[in-house]
Amino acid sequence: MDATLTLIDLAGSIALLLWGVHMVQSGIQRAFGPHLRRFLGRTLGDRCRAFLAGLGVTGILQSSTATGLMAAGFAAGGLVDLMPALAVMLGANVGTTLIVQVLSFDVSRVAPLFILIGVIMFRRERASRARDLGRVAIGLGLMLMALQQLLGLMTPYEDVPSLRLLMGAIATQPIIDVILAAALTWAAHSSVATVLLTVSLAAKGVVPPDAAFALVLGANLGSALNPLIEGGNADPVSKRVPAGNLINRAVGVALGVGFLNWIGPWMVTLDPNAARAVADFHTVFNLVMAALFLPFLGPFARFLVWLLPARAVPTDPSVPVYLDEAARETPAIALAGAAREALRMADVLEAMMRNALDALDRGDRNRVSAAKGLDDVLDRLNRAIKVYLTGLDPDSLDDDDNRRLGEILAFITNLEHAGDIVEKGIVAIASKRLKRGLHFSVEGQAEIRAMLERLAGNVNAAAAVFMTGDTRAARRLLGEKEVFRDLEARATEAHFSRIRAGRVESVETSALHLDVLRDMKRINAHVAAAAYPVLDKVGELLPSRLRRDAEVE
Repeated sequence: MDATLTLIDLAGSIALLLWGVHMVQSGIQRAFGPHLRRFLGRTLGDRCRAFLAGLGVTGILQSSTATGLMAAGFAAGGLVDLMPALAVMLGANVGTTLIVQVLSFDVSRVAPLFILIGVIMFRRERASRARDLGRVAIGLGLMLMALQQLLGLMTPYEDVPSLRLLMGAIATQPIIDVILAAALTWAAHSSVATVLLTVSLAAKGVVPPDAAFALVLGANLGSALNPLIEGGNADPVSKRVPAGNLINRAVGVALGVGFLNWIGPWMVTLDPNAARAVADFHTVFNLVMAALFLPFLGPFARFLVWLLPARAVPTDPSVPVYLDEAARETPAIALAGAAREALRMADVLEAMMRNALDALDRGDRNRVSAAKGLDDVLDRLNRAIKVYLTGLDPDSLDDDDNRRLGEILAFITNLEHAGDIVEKGIVAIASKRLKRGLHFSVEGQAEIRAMLERLAGNVNAAAAVFMTGDTRAARRLLGEKEVFRDLEARATEAHFSRIRAGRVESVETSALHLDVLRDMKRINAHVAAAAYPVLDKVGELLPSRLRRDAEVE
């Protein structure tokens, strides 16, 4: 009976440790996730800066999985080269060792203080970030309490002969230790928890040093499995970064197991404290692997490109590429994927307008069919993104996340409406012109072509404003509404002048011509709406365009 109760206490302490790690990671991701992602994206210039960025971001997030998914997303989208993305993962692996180093010291006495401060911040503060930091403090306190309980549970059993015999047998089989720790880390989604558990077991002498070091190797291997499995994307390009990290871990584990008989005694001599020796081994292992792989990331990246070539042609362009179901638990990554999918919609809309231009300009019936097919692609992508975003847990979103979610929904809705106008307006007009055998005047055709070309450029500008949030670009984009009003007015006046001059082709196509001009202005209004959230954020939008009189009678 006592043994059963002890096992329940042990399982509860491990569960408390895992929950504390989860609270720390989720709190940090909610508080700083979007900012850390932007910081990571700006520092992926070269391998050294990328390594330091990965170390710093993971040191804060305490989740190499989250950092790995970010880096993989940047690399898969072509935003950064593969080499700096791999360097990020090397830094992320070192970053996960920082909290282990801190908690390997005896700091359990401050656990109640962390929990007290965390509860006060969580209950009293209304600001979302303050509440998230309170969650982090509670998580740290729970982790310290769990470690203290684990040490207390191990004390009565550390000298039991049967336990010593069992652990001694395990110590002679490092491969079993590696597999056991890798499986536990994969299941727990946390190498930090596994290593801290190993630290506790080693501190009480339950696990011999060599076995503890082998468990650490397994924890490092298991942590590399999560980004690869949770990438969720069938595109081989998105697998390159996590696959490269897994190869790095596998090579390191193989070397570590091979030299364990020499490394183990040296680490124990370096620091006789068993807990500190395990933490130091964890850090040294990741530093050594970074030093070994960092100089050879160029050839290694080329090998991964050869191993995982890009998918030639997507079978269905309406199937989402970046809506990763596994990223739903990390809002920053989920929103980034949805934003990248929204950019695909912008590309589809631009292609629709190019097809519509060819249909109007050259009377190409194939372009009419192609434009209608692209509108179906827009509709399906729009629906998929909305379903994905509305499926996110509202409690996991902070104010910045909710604002970004609203921006994405507004952007894709405007793109979908613009696509409907292209299909039901411009493409339908092109089809009518072909059926009736009509031709626009040379001048009218040139006006339409120039406006459609400018409109296609505005779609690209809207995509850039949506992704970067640049205020100057937003002002220029919004200014295009006035430009298009002037273009439509001048084109309409020129058209009426040609009618008054008796131009037959202008008379025959008058209704179609004016409808095209009106539809292009409507499309541009939807496209330019991408500037509103950016300018509203900096207070540059007026509440109304109506002129208010100085005195109201």
